[in-house]
Amino acid sequence: MSGQTVVVRKRLPATCEEVFDAWLDAEGMRRWMCPGPVTSCEVTMETRVGGRFRIVMTGVGVEVVNTGEFRVLNRPSKLMFTWVSSRWNEQETLVTVELQRHEEECELVLTHERFPREHSTEQLAEGWGEILEKLGVHLVSG
Repeated sequence: MSGQTVVVRKRLPATCEEVFDAWLDAEGMRRWMCPGPVTSCEVTMETRVGGRFRIVMTGVGVEVVNTGEFRVLNRPSKLMFTWVSSRWNEQETLVTVELQRHEEECELVLTHERFPREHSTEQLAEGWGEILEKLGVHLVSG
């Protein structure tokens, strides 16, 4: 499958177990999976390999529906899931989240592959960057 790849790195003030668990916490994700103009997020998920998720991001003049399936759940080091967005004509893409301990922090490396060539790598990297910033705030605030 063709497409583009974006890699975003972020050190987070938490253990890798806490970061991993945050990706599988639908209630918590509602607070941090909100990039750009998105002001609210509804999340449902089945947290198992083969389980599906649905994330509806809304804001003023925007509604984006993202769905996918968990492919890998190796706590606390790796998650992999498909990502199908209404922004990209339902084309299936792939997201890998790798976690590694660094002193008192967890380094997260997010790789988003196979997204359509006609969409901006900079915009996608910025969106994931905003999401990871909010994840860091969420982890600190509990």
